[in-house]
Amino acid sequence: MPPLAMSFPLILATLSILTTAASTHPHPLDPLSPVELTAVRAAVLASPLVPARPLTFHYVGLDEPDKPDVLSYSEAPSSSSRALPRRAFVIARAGDQSHELRVDITDAAAPSVLSHAVHHGMGFPMLTLDEQFAAVALPPRHAPFVESVRRRGVDMDDVLCAVFPVGWFGDAGRSDSEEKVRQRRVVKLLCFVAGATANFYARPLEGVTLVVDLDLMAIVEYRDRVVYPVPKAEGTDYQAGKAGAPYAGPEAAPGVVVQPEGRGFHIDGHFVRWANWEFHVGFDMRAGTVISLASIHDVEAGERRRVLYRGFVSEVFVPYMDPAEEWYYRTFLDAGEYGLGLWAFPLQPGADCPANAAYLDGYYAGQDGMPVENKNMICVFERYAGDVAWRHTEAGFPDRLITEVRPDVSLVVRMVVSCGNYDYILDWEFKTSGSIKFVVSLTGLLEVKGTDYTHADQIRQDAHGTLVAENTLAVYHDHYVTYHLDLDVDGTNNSFVKNVITTRRNTNTPRKSYWTVRREVAETEADAQVDVNAAAADLLIVNPNKRTRMGNEVGYHVVPGGATAASVLDDDDYPQRRASYSKKQVWVTPYNRDEKWAPGLYADQSTGDDGLAVWSGRNRGIRNEDIVLWYTVGIHHIPYQDDFPVMPTVSGGFELRPANFFEQNPLLKTRPPMRDQLPFPNCSCVGDSS
Repeated sequence: MPPLAMSFPLILATLSILTTAASTHPHPLDPLSPVELTAVRAAVLASPLVPARPLTFHYVGLDEPDKPDVLSYSEAPSSSSRALPRRAFVIARAGDQSHELRVDITDAAAPSVLSHAVHHGMGFPMLTLDEQFAAVALPPRHAPFVESVRRRGVDMDDVLCAVFPVGWFGDAGRSDSEEKVRQRRVVKLLCFVAGATANFYARPLEGVTLVVDLDLMAIVEYRDRVVYPVPKAEGTDYQAGKAGAPYAGPEAAPGVVVQPEGRGFHIDGHFVRWANWEFHVGFDMRAGTVISLASIHDVEAGERRRVLYRGFVSEVFVPYMDPAEEWYYRTFLDAGEYGLGLWAFPLQPGADCPANAAYLDGYYAGQDGMPVENKNMICVFERYAGDVAWRHTEAGFPDRLITEVRPDVSLVVRMVVSCGNYDYILDWEFKTSGSIKFVVSLTGLLEVKGTDYTHADQIRQDAHGTLVAENTLAVYHDHYVTYHLDLDVDGTNNSFVKNVITTRRNTNTPRKSYWTVRREVAETEADAQVDVNAAAADLLIVNPNKRTRMGNEVGYHVVPGGATAASVLDDDDYPQRRASYSKKQVWVTPYNRDEKWAPGLYADQSTGDDGLAVWSGRNRGIRNEDIVLWYTVGIHHIPYQDDFPVMPTVSGGFELRPANFFEQNPLLKTRPPMRDQLPFPNCSCVGDSS
């Protein structure tokens, strides 16, 4: 029988069988299991609080327990006489309303709805995969669209369409009919031509726009405004053997990671243990990878010290810079509109991740609430990149040369999100020095605009991109990847410190100037909003209640990487109001379990009345409090021909680096490598002295 028609007693009977097979309690921060997702669905469908049908599930995630309870459990799990309650947070659509439910699944065989509310504000929940597939199936049955395709001389069988959120642009300049459409849960469809290429994004049907009401699942508006030539398929494919002459480019010698004693990390459920690190890896259908309870073993102190309570990508904001009718609304909030976890596809062993990687699967709720398995969604591997952890050569002694070197090895947790045309490679890199590096790598396909230009000399001021092929403009755009990092540096209460670098004049010696540091401790949220490009400063999260033997506050240094762009849009521009946090790379807020998503809980058609900037506007106290760091990796992307038809990877990020966290370099006592301990000492990978 269809899933939604399954009777509640039958669902409970199935759950009883499944839960009998489950022998252990999950950790309080473990993502929802298939059994639990099924229990959530059963409880929601059986609840009289949501009588309308059809009912669709748009978000189902862990409703995490209170932080003090999780920390108490984690610090002494063996002494816990009972597991913490397991609860789920659900956003479902029924009767043209967004319903919020909290469901108790502690006993998955007897789930119950604890609370229910209806969202009455602006914005809508994430788009489901099923409704996107249903929407893109509509155009071939729409007569005006069929005629538009015929006029362009294109075969309908070669046409593919994709769903684009409409954003929010206020009421100004809109007709009554457009305003009525705006108040509905709608998306726009843009269509492309595949034909002889897999890269259909390179061949847009420029000028054609369809508006679909998702609740009605019907086309409610159609426009064919302008006709440009459809770009040619030739030179657009990226598949092996189809990108021109096969394998004609430069190639490096193949290599492989050799670990004779096996992997150096251990995965126990959702916990990863490696070298001096331990952390929990979870999954969320909106955020993707979630890292929790990251702690590092301090050998000298003889204890494990917490660094991060919970962290994840909160949002990916991608506004395009063409004001044309078919382009102005392309201001994506990928996590809140599409869901990063929904668009994380299976990783390819030996390509996405090296041969020494281990893989983790994930589960999310489909539109019908049933669990969907996502295989090989996250990989974990040790990286041997030939880097140096620390070294020094000393030539000052007349009778000898001293050289000490320690090779660097790190542990990477990786997920790849393929949200439409772009691919985001999201890495968490843990280093034995205590650092955590956050790396965002962009690749995939450019979003291009059809045009009548065939040469750069023809371009006028109306072009808002780079001509990368005949009739093909790659439009200027931005990428802003915002991280939510609930840091607990050696304890829950932390402070945010800016060590501002200032110049001083000198009059006592021939030296005329020098720089020194002015220490500023942020008292409130307003003090902690930072544009890292504006003024030189070291940014620290410190624990003012813990000090080293030298009397320094223990802390972690926020080290910006190369991708530090901030939005240059006007403050009153509608996309900027929805993602106003993108004006600064750094924000700090007091911990609040419900403040997770930078643009607010409901991102689709949001208006900027919720989210990080609004919360921070309360200007709450953050000194010596449980605080959350928000960091945005930003890239202004001016495309070039080298990015077409598929873009070589470009990376940016930032690092959390110990700052007086240890008494001295924690790698000082690591054993130096010995040549005879290396695998295959006679092979070329070890080095040839001849």
